[in-house]
Amino acid sequence: MTHRMPLSDTEPAPTRTTTETSSSGIDDPRWLAVRARDPAAEGQFFYAVRTTGVYCRPTCGARTPRPENVTFYPTPQAAEQAGFRPCKRCKPDQPPRAQREAARVAELCRFIEQSADLPNLDQLARHADMSPHHLHRMFKAVTGVTPKAYATAIRARRVRGALTGDSSITEAIFEAGYQANSRFYAESDRRLGMTPKHFRKGGAQTTLRFAVGDCALGCVLVAASTRGICTIALGDDPDALVRELQDRFPLAALIGGDAEFEHWIAQVIGFIEMPQRGLDLPLDIQGTAFQQRVWRALQDIPVGSTASYTEIAERIGAPRSVRAVAGACAANALALAIPCHRVVRNDGTLSGYRWGVERKRALLEREAKTGARTGARANTRGNTRAAPLIDDLAPDKP
Repeated sequence: MTHRMPLSDTEPAPTRTTTETSSSGIDDPRWLAVRARDPAAEGQFFYAVRTTGVYCRPTCGARTPRPENVTFYPTPQAAEQAGFRPCKRCKPDQPPRAQREAARVAELCRFIEQSADLPNLDQLARHADMSPHHLHRMFKAVTGVTPKAYATAIRARRVRGALTGDSSITEAIFEAGYQANSRFYAESDRRLGMTPKHFRKGGAQTTLRFAVGDCALGCVLVAASTRGICTIALGDDPDALVRELQDRFPLAALIGGDAEFEHWIAQVIGFIEMPQRGLDLPLDIQGTAFQQRVWRALQDIPVGSTASYTEIAERIGAPRSVRAVAGACAANALALAIPCHRVVRNDGTLSGYRWGVERKRALLEREAKTGARTGARANTRGNTRAAPLIDDLAPDKP
C-alpha cells in the first residue's frame, strides 16, 4: 500500500482564504460543470486541486480530479492568493480562449485588408506563426468563412471601389489584386451582378421588372432581374418602396411587370395571407458567402417555428458568429422568401426587422396559427437560377 508522505516544513500547504469554497460533493452544481467541462460555466468560477497546487478553468481538458481534492474560487486572483498556480494547459490567468482567438483573427483580417497582394494560407500562417491547418480551422470558427473566401470578398470590394473612381477598368482589375483580366472577367458576373462597364455606369443597360401590390401588411414591392426575383420589400408607402429600389439601382431601367410577373407578386401576397402555401419563385440571391449560408439556414426554418441567432450560428457551423448572423439577417433584401422574420432573441422576444417589428410580429402570429393548424412546412427556398454574388466583406459586421 502506498502512503502519502506529509508535506515538509519547506513546502507549506496552500493557505485557505475566506473566498474559497470546498466541493460539497458530487451533487455540487459547480462540480457537475467541471465534470462536463460546461462552456456555460466559463468565467463563473475557477477550481483548484489541492494535490497538485494548480487552479484551472471549469472547461480545462486536464484529467478530472477527485471531488474531495477540489476547492472553488471566484477569480484567478483569489486562487493565487491562496497559493495555487495557474494551469499551463487552460491558462486561467489569461483571457478566455475564444477571446484570444477572436483577437488573433481580427489581426489577420486587418493584415489581409492592408496587404497590396492578398496573402494565401501559407503566408497567413507564417505571419501568425501558426500551422496552416490550425489557422484555417480557427479563422473559419471565428468568422464563419475561410481565409480564402474572406480575401476574395476583400478583392471584390476593392474592384467595386476602383470602378466607382477614375481608374480604367483594367487598372481597377489589377489594383484589386487580380493577376490577369481573364480571371476577373470569368467571374465578374458573380462578383458584380453585371459587366464591369455596366457596374461603372450604375447599372445602366440593366433592366429590372417590378410591381407594387397591396397586402394585409401594407404594400409589397417585388422586383426581378433576368436571373429571378432580387427584391421583395414591405412598407406603408408604395412610392417610397419604388424610390428605394431606384436608389439601389440608380441607372437601371425599371419597367412594369408583365403577366408572368403579376403571377409572381400574386404568389407573394398569397403567401402573406396563407403561409402554408409556401413560395416557389426563381430567386436572384445576392450576398456574401457568409450571408448566403445564413440565408439558406433561414429557409429551412418551418412555418410556425422560430430560431434564435445563436441557433442559426450553430447550424451553419459558426457558433461564435452570432453578431454576424444578425448582420446577415439585417442585410436580407428578400422579405418572406428568405424568412429572417423567423429569427428571434434567445429568450424568444422579437428583435429588429428591416421592414418593421410590428410586421414581424404579424407574420409570426399568422404563421403560428398556420403551423398549429396544419403542421405545414412551407417551401421558401425557391429556385435560385444564378450563381451567388459575393459583393462585400464576410462575415458582415452589424
